Amino acid sequence: MAIAKAIAVWFLIILAESVLGVGRTLLLEPHIGGMRARQIGVFMGCIVIFAFAWLLVRWQGTCSRPQLLLVGTLWAALTICFEIGLGRLLGLGWDRITEDYDPARGGLMIFGLIFMILAPLLANWARRNE
Repeated sequence: MAIAKAIAVWFLIILAESVLGVGRTLLLEPHIGGMRARQIGVFMGCIVIFAFAWLLVRWQGTCSRPQLLLVGTLWAALTICFEIGLGRLLGLGWDRITEDYDPARGGLMIFGLIFMILAPLLANWARRNE
């Protein structure tokens, strides 16, 4: 497995997610509130994640189930680090950062991360069956 390629795909995903995040903050949040906008953002993010996984799963050179799950786990770990780092850089407190990961408080990010872990596997399956 080429870790560098997996990280390159993650950079594309996080760039697209960041653009979506800015758009969500500017366009959705003023109308429906922050939490609801972030909840919608998780579903939009899953679409973006799957699209990049589907487009680039072959290029990454991963084909076995363990490798595909490792790529997804790497993406999720990098995303958590990015989210925490960006949140702290923006001056967000730990309570606000963890809110998005807590379903009891309306956060759906944990489900997005689970999807991210499975996305390379799902994309590979979809590619094989097209």
